[in-house]
Order: sequence, then structure tokens, then C-alpha cells
Amino acid sequence: MSETQADALVFFGATGDLAYKKIFPALQALVQRGTLNVPVVGVAKSGWTLDQLKARARDSVEHHGGLDQDAFARLCDLLRYVDGDYGDPKTFEQLRQGLGSAKHPVHYLAIPPDVFELVFEQLQKSGCAEGARVVVEKPLGHNLASAQELNRTLHSIFDEKDIFRIDHYLGKNTVQNLLFFRFSNSFVEPIWNRRYVESVEITMSESFGVQGRGSFYDHTGAIRDVVQNHLLQVLTNIAMEPPPGSETEILRDIRVMVLRGIRSLRPEDVVRGQFRGYRQEPGVNPESTVETFVALRLFINSWRWKGVPFYIRAGKCLANTVTEVVVKLYQPPAIFGDVPPPANYYRFRVTPELQIAVGAFVKVPGEEDRGEEQELLILHPEDPNEMGAYEELLHDALQGNCVHFARQDYVEESWRIVDPVLDNATPIHEYEPGTWGPAEAEAIGPHGGWYNPRVE
Repeated sequence: MSETQADALVFFGATGDLAYKKIFPALQALVQRGTLNVPVVGVAKSGWTLDQLKARARDSVEHHGGLDQDAFARLCDLLRYVDGDYGDPKTFEQLRQGLGSAKHPVHYLAIPPDVFELVFEQLQKSGCAEGARVVVEKPLGHNLASAQELNRTLHSIFDEKDIFRIDHYLGKNTVQNLLFFRFSNSFVEPIWNRRYVESVEITMSESFGVQGRGSFYDHTGAIRDVVQNHLLQVLTNIAMEPPPGSETEILRDIRVMVLRGIRSLRPEDVVRGQFRGYRQEPGVNPESTVETFVALRLFINSWRWKGVPFYIRAGKCLANTVTEVVVKLYQPPAIFGDVPPPANYYRFRVTPELQIAVGAFVKVPGEEDRGEEQELLILHPEDPNEMGAYEELLHDALQGNCVHFARQDYVEESWRIVDPVLDNATPIHEYEPGTWGPAEAEAIGPHGGWYNPRVE
């Protein structure tokens, strides 16, 4: 039934942080566009009333995107609220009543993963799972074994086609643009392979720390938080084969094939770091060995990419906040003089804004054959009418379009890759906030050193 238009949206965790920062602004935006006109039922255990939830929603949109009086009023007309414990069958009896005649609801679980299974069981017992879809937030497990167990639980209630595993990075237009740029420009594909590409770097740096989420982060770490999901999604968009069509399952098949070609990581492929002061953060174990930084090196066993190293680096309290991909080409030979010019490259900025750049070497004016590096830059200004990531993903879930959601085999393959280096498989190296991580990361980095993104 995944192609059926949903006739209700239920979101668990309606009074939580994710709902406040992302969901309510996305819902108002959908109403603005006229694409949300079904009942929206919030579920939480806070002792709140519907009026209190509406007040929370108003505060949310005022602080995250701006209040649209007309759209917000229409959202309030759609809004319902069920207050109760997720372990209490009466909560789900009220939910079933609140859904009224809806036969194809979408259940969005914006809640901690340790209560997923409880909610799944209650949805099934109450009849709310019948004809429904479910949207599950990351983390989708804590390792490969727990991800497999979560999938078994999901499949005992829902068909795979009705399970939408959300990763908001797939909803970002800048990430989608990696595919569009690759497969819509004939000057890219002929050189997008091991003959011309020396290495690929993916960097996701954040200049801030754990921002009061120490207790959560200390059970997660950088590999689980962003590498296993966001950055492997970026990698598959960079490395996938040209699809023979735009059908959803074809695109998902090709992404999974990329991951299947990656050998599981070994300790010698990984360097973990922790910023100085992390252990003093509220909620963090004073002797924590959880990584706030990771650098890793991997290879894809395919005809296109055999022997090309892919480098991933992610961390908190680094020099700036930016996510960027650099595809470095082999250095050309020296023709004008004895020193070869620097290697050309493609650079894709994913956040905070879209940039696509080509690094080239051009002649400096004058009689001498002397050159300098220049970037040919495409800067995509932010479009106020562009759908945000959560807005687009919620819209897709309501429509039954799963192209930007992770399939079971994709999730399990991504966990397989990182599973051997989770937790304390490698030493932890301290680094100073505001730097690019521990010096030890250079040992597994690209020839010539890591490319450090610049933010003006």
C-alpha cells in the first residue's frame, strides 16, 4: 500500500525536541503549500492539553522558520493530541478513536529507539498498524546485531514497502544535487573512475560541541551519529553507477551495491579523537572513551573504483561548520617548466550552502609561463521557496514515495562496514577545540594531507 496517499499523520514524541525544532516548522510549510490537509495527531506523555500543544507548536515555528498566521491557523485545525504512556493500551485506544475513519495513517516515531518495539506492539494490538506506514528516525540500531533485530521486529508488523527509515541528509537538495550534477553533465562521467580520480575526501566538521546532549552523545559517538548514516549516504551518491532509470527500487539497488563493495573497516583504517573538555560536559562519563572525531579510509571493490581511497572525516569542536566532498584527480605532467601543476579537483559543498567548484590551473598574465590555482565556482543561493529536508521527507512519506528513505539491506550493509571499529576498537586521541582533530589522523589521510574546507 506504499503508493496510497495517507489520510492521517501521527507523530509520537509530539512534545519533544525534534518536534519543536523540525517537525512543526515542516508541518506549517506543508500546509502553506497546500500539500497537508489530513488530521495530524500528536502523541506524548507530558500531561498536556491540545491547547498546550498548539502553544508549543506556535513557539516552535516562531523560532524555527517564522510564523505564517494563515498556515498556522489551518495547521491548528488539523492538529489533535493524545496524552498517555506508550506502554498503556488505553493510549492507543484513544489514538484509534482519534484517527476516526482514517484507514491509511502514517506513524512517525520521533522518539528514543529504546521504546520503538513497545510502540510497534501497541500499534499492532490496537489495530492502528493495519493499512499504515511507519517512519522511523535514526539511530536505526546501535550496531549490526541490534539493527537486524529492529528489522525483524518491524517486519513482524509491517511490510518492507511500508517502512520508511528516515535520514534527513537524503532530503537535502544539496545531497540530491550530487547525483544530478554527475549524471546530467557529459564532461563528468568519462573521468569519474579509477583512471582519473586519485582520491575522494568527505569532511563533515562542526565548530560546536555536544550542546547539552552529552548523555545521548556519550552512548553514540561520531561513527554512529553521522558516519554510518549521513556520510555513507553522501559516499553512495558520489560512487554509485549510472542508474538505468529513475524508478525508486533501481536507485536503492544501486546504492546498496556500492556498500556491498566496501570491505568492513579494520582498526588500522581508523583514527578516533576526543576534544579536550568533552569529559567535563554534563552527562558525559568522566572517563569516557567515546569519539567526538573520527577519520577513516576505505576502498570500493568495483571496476570503477578499484584502488581509489575514499577518506571520511567527521568531528565536533573543529575549525568550522561545513560538509564538503573533494574529488581529487591525478596530477598532470610538467609541460610548462619542470614542476608539475597541482592536481585538478571537483569540490561539492553540502552544508551550509550548495557550492560546486572545479579546481583549475591557469596562466598568470605576463611573458613568463607561470600559473596559479583558480576555482570555477557555482554558488547556489538559498531559495526561500525550496522545500526543507524534513518538509520533503514528510511529504514523501505521506505520498508513499520511499526513494529518499533507507531500505533494510542498506541499513544493515552500512552497519556491517563500521561494526568492527565501534566502541573501543582503536585508541582515543585528544585534540584541541578549534583545530582539525588529532595529529594522528594524518597517518591515514590522503597523499599531501587532508583538504581543510574554508568558510568565508
